[in-house]
Amino acid sequence: MPDIRIVTEVAGRICALPVEPGASVGGGDDIIFVEAMKMEIPVASPVAGTLKSILVAIDDVVAEGQVVAILET
Repeated sequence: MPDIRIVTEVAGRICALPVEPGASVGGGDDIIFVEAMKMEIPVASPVAGTLKSILVAIDDVVAEGQVVAILET
């Protein structure tokens, strides 16, 4: 099964990680929240699969386009 790299579309600070690695997620499920400009912006899974790994931690600062998680389909 191919791995899908999930990227954030905004720069900011990781403020929530509601899904643990190994969990099953559906397409459109929020897996990470990035705080930017006093707003919490969700990073959603593009397709259904299993969250293989999360590459960031709470309070990490991320750049636009940075890979934040790996999804196995």
